Amino acid sequence: MKKLYAILILMAVFAAKTYAQTYNAEEFNANLGKTKTLCDVAYSVKIFSDTLTLINMGGNYPNQKYTIAVKGNKITLDWANLKGKTICVTGVYQMHKNRPEIVAAQPNQIEVK
Repeated sequence: MKKLYAILILMAVFAAKTYAQTYNAEEFNANLGKTKTLCDVAYSVKIFSDTLTLINMGGNYPNQKYTIAVKGNKITLDWANLKGKTICVTGVYQMHKNRPEIVAAQPNQIEVK
């Protein structure tokens, strides 16, 4: 029985570490250049072309916490209905014009909850 509890505790610890984080500006800045997963609420979507769409997360432009830049045409989402949904994105943390941004180009980088 003790082994079962130990296994369950280990599983819980690993699950908590691999679960995506919500936005934290200090952690984002500390992880620039690294690939991480981040989850937050989509506030607005701006489609510039068939190869560039920006999703503002955690607030409306220009007060968004960060932006997901969806590049290319491999990712197909229901763009019109993303507002208000939680989105998890995996990508390299970077700054674009002094604003936090994650670029996504592959379907496995974005998950809509």
